[in-house]
Amino acid sequence: MHDYGAFSFESKAQVLELSKKFWNPDKTQFWTDSGVDLVIDRRQDYFLWDMSGRRLIDMHLNGGTYNLGHRNPEVMQAIVNGMQYFDVGNHHFPSVARTALAQRLVESAPASLTKVAFGSGGGEAIDIALKSARHATQRRKIVSIVKAYHGHTGLAVATGDDRFAKLFLADRPDEFVQVPFGDVDAMDQALRGKDVAAVIMETIPATYGFPLPPAGYLEAVKDLCERYDALYIADEVQTGLMRTGEMWGITKHGIEPDIMVTGKGLSGGMYPITAALLSDRAAQWLYQDGFGHISTFGGAELGCVAAIKTLEITSRPEVRDSVAQIADFFATGLARIQADHPDWFVGIRQNGVVIGLEFDHPEGAKFVMRELYENGVWAIFSTLDPRVLQFKPGLLLSLDLCRDVLDRVELAVERAELAAAEAPAAK
Repeated sequence: MHDYGAFSFESKAQVLELSKKFWNPDKTQFWTDSGVDLVIDRRQDYFLWDMSGRRLIDMHLNGGTYNLGHRNPEVMQAIVNGMQYFDVGNHHFPSVARTALAQRLVESAPASLTKVAFGSGGGEAIDIALKSARHATQRRKIVSIVKAYHGHTGLAVATGDDRFAKLFLADRPDEFVQVPFGDVDAMDQALRGKDVAAVIMETIPATYGFPLPPAGYLEAVKDLCERYDALYIADEVQTGLMRTGEMWGITKHGIEPDIMVTGKGLSGGMYPITAALLSDRAAQWLYQDGFGHISTFGGAELGCVAAIKTLEITSRPEVRDSVAQIADFFATGLARIQADHPDWFVGIRQNGVVIGLEFDHPEGAKFVMRELYENGVWAIFSTLDPRVLQFKPGLLLSLDLCRDVLDRVELAVERAELAAAEAPAAK
């Protein structure tokens, strides 16, 4: 019996059965068929335990949600203390917690960003960003990147890959235009009609397998936005919060965006909260009609408390040093493993602890994922490019744990190469 206080289950098999019945039959079956029968039970620091009791080192972090580890004790204590005063709050009124977090976010961000609008999930914050851009420019068209991913809510899903947009009849090519990543000429062509409200881009596209922007590309896109009077939206949901070695990845390019979106790790993985940071121009609706976007749980006060503590931890000099050390360690170690498997392990895409591992097989990352899972490490393939494994070290990993992970990666890469060679060819 697995007793969780408010509910209990007899076994993992029962959870899987009821998950398919009441929650998500396709996703539950997909993971079972993929050889990943994970049902997370206990979690702490950078470790997960399956209901079977097997421990995994978490190198997925749910997209960076757990940058500071699972159930970070400082963040947990901040929430416990905050519960003496706060709950979700009331979205209609000024709030001490929302005001305090908004101030800290603006102070941490590029100087172009002066206001904050809160959401409860990344997609909602993207929707706020897109609505803000449309209001500011009085244009409807949005340009994004082929194979983009910005969430699954109403506007956000339309900016992403057709796989998700078409499923919900959200594909609207007259309003949502996509261009290839890294192609400045294609971006120029999309913008030159001067009818685009905004370009939205992940600083490094995560679900597409972390392809790194070519030198000068993001800067060129920002210049085009200024030339054609479109806003630049930096989606920093996965690249922000020190993952690139800077608080916000976009600052490494010297870009001051018109809008920046943050989420996932903002609350240390303890409470849903996200934010769209807006320039004066993008924030004009907040002066015209402050009720223009309403979100009961957006900027929930306990989430604000967690986020304030997360920002404080993340901004510590020792955390910046830790990220640099971890990044250097894995850069050296992964290069060595790649050198031993040059025809199989064909690429390393890295900026700080944003890392993608590329393999010479259409679904190479799935083979590596399975071998890592069997060997006690959880990392996930890139949904929109399954050749690439998303490899996401936490900001506070010890070097001893880094060495442990690297040993396991070395074995998994070797075994996955053999498994892929023996697998039947895809039809």
